[in-house]
Amino acid sequence: MRRSDFAYDLPGDRIAQAPLAERSAGRLLHVDGAAGRWSDHRFRDLPDLLAPGDLLVFNDTRVIPARIFGHKDTGGRVEILIERVGPDQEAVAQVRASKPPRPGTLIALEGGARAEVIGREDDLFRLAFDCPVFACLQDHGHMPLPPYIRRPDDAADRERYQTVFAREPGAVAAPTAGLHFDAELLARLGERGVETAQVTLHVGAGTFQPVRVEDLSHHTMHAERARVSESVCAAARAARARGNRVVAVGTTVVRSLESAAAGGEFAPWEGETRLFIRPGYEFRAVDAMITNFHLPESTLLMLVCAFAGTGLVLDAYRHAVSEHYRFFSYGDAMLLLPAAGHKP
Repeated sequence: MRRSDFAYDLPGDRIAQAPLAERSAGRLLHVDGAAGRWSDHRFRDLPDLLAPGDLLVFNDTRVIPARIFGHKDTGGRVEILIERVGPDQEAVAQVRASKPPRPGTLIALEGGARAEVIGREDDLFRLAFDCPVFACLQDHGHMPLPPYIRRPDDAADRERYQTVFAREPGAVAAPTAGLHFDAELLARLGERGVETAQVTLHVGAGTFQPVRVEDLSHHTMHAERARVSESVCAAARAARARGNRVVAVGTTVVRSLESAAAGGEFAPWEGETRLFIRPGYEFRAVDAMITNFHLPESTLLMLVCAFAGTGLVLDAYRHAVSEHYRFFSYGDAMLLLPAAGHKP
């Protein structure tokens, strides 16, 4: 299986640069993998596309303002993107500077704080701050908009690049499928009899790293921290027992639930997942998924193709391009049903 199998052409003007005025006002492409067809909807149609008793599973991670700027003592400008916050005022981060900083380099940050480079972890840098990291970022950090959004973050992104149910701080990218839900839509889903549950997966900056090898068997998947509680597992088992579906809201939830069901049954699970889902993967946990559109040749597109079928998904993407759907984080969404032969 090769990276180039997951390429498609995307005009730059299809990439959403800002959110719509209302969260649930976007479009929804319903793709039925077993039937081999798709249909166009509005995201507000979602309650009509789900059945009473279906279980929607959300990711409740909260995006931290993980990008912060500063300069070295020599005057060189530095951009820091936190990957994860550790103990003792330490963090692991991407650091962009004219030259890679060496251990011992001091960085003066916005707001007056300082950080020292204390080591490396592969392509990342370990930093020691002279203040609590979360507090420094909250006061002086910027929302870490993805690289394909060609503008600086603004005050509105603090609220809109965040789901309405976000509560566990730690992500440096939003679980974007969840951005479409607002209080009114959640209320309508409740009235429809759709149940909900929440897992936590802290999305890392590695989610935007390109696949650099053509042979996918040589790709090393980035790690992300996740937690699936017993209450979520019980809700999923109950949905299946009554003949309903477990519907993952986002690829982060897919990876969380599939990690929790790796033994064949839903079981509480917490840890780092490096699960790389690509065609040929046997799904155990997820019966349907909601997801935004993903970058060409990305691991997230490969996951979607594994679920609904590569040919159908790429055809549906080409349809979305031709119909001027909005792509990526602030863009439109898909509701996917699995390809024939799916046996959760």
